[in-house]
Amino acid sequence: MAFYLMQQDLEGARHIARALEDAAARIRHCACCYTLTEELVCATCTDVSRDATQLCVVETPADQAALERTGAFKGLYFVLMGRLSPLDGVGPKEIGLRRLFDRVAPQHADTDDAQTDSPIHTRVPIDEVILATNFTAEGEATAHVIAQAMKDLPVRVTRLSRGVPVGSELEYVDLGTIAHSLLARR
Repeated sequence: MAFYLMQQDLEGARHIARALEDAAARIRHCACCYTLTEELVCATCTDVSRDATQLCVVETPADQAALERTGAFKGLYFVLMGRLSPLDGVGPKEIGLRRLFDRVAPQHADTDDAQTDSPIHTRVPIDEVILATNFTAEGEATAHVIAQAMKDLPVRVTRLSRGVPVGSELEYVDLGTIAHSLLARR
């Protein structure tokens, strides 16, 4: 794309460059869910019609956007901005697990790390944490670490289900997906 723009559409390249520069100057992390926004608190977190007792944990803002496009989830989000990957030097501190735990159980938070300037609705008790990390090795490890850390908290921890995609034929689905589908059948 860069070669095309530089050869065929130099003005388009300049327009994209200005737009990226403008976005880099205005975009920040939401004070509640840590997604990307132009405001202190994103539109999802300020939407009073959402169920503040449900918190869906995702890896990236793109994952949050994908879930939002389904229209199926009406709760709030927490965006990790990554996933655990020890080989790449990404641990709990790098993906903000302390902020997540502070959000889920503020009374159990370490006062040195707790957000004291967070908006009021983040103090609504969370009843359910939905782990919606990707089904990669790193995403599974991240979900496992979060679930284990929350096992003694007064919150229900669930995981997105996985299975055979709608409209697919079994003979073309990978064996791991079929196995998980059989184990998680309902």
